Amino acid sequence: MTKSDGENPQKTDLKVSLIGGHRLEGTTLHERTVTASLIGGADVDLTDIDIPDGTELRITKLSLIGGVSLKVRRDVRVEVHGVRLGGVKDDGPSEPGGPTVRIDAWGLLGGVTVHRA
Repeated sequence: MTKSDGENPQKTDLKVSLIGGHRLEGTTLHERTVTASLIGGADVDLTDIDIPDGTELRITKLSLIGGVSLKVRRDVRVEVHGVRLGGVKDDGPSEPGGPTVRIDAWGLLGGVTVHRA
């Protein structure tokens, strides 16, 4: 994860495609990422990065059809917001604190699946 400096605190990564999903690796992401596609999901792997405690990483997924597959470490809290058909699958930690990844998933079809390593 690349932390924005004080000169550009609102840096947001933007990934756009009409058809086809996006593969996002943690080392190339900033604190905020928006991925948009007409048809296609987002495969996000955050297992190889160190997210500091108290930090919130936000990923926004906009698509008509396509969900989110998220891979994180066991200690990372995941919050899922937005409207989509497909639900959320996550067996994550229930204790407060630690790093947080917030997924805002907006779309018609496609759920959010969280895999923990």
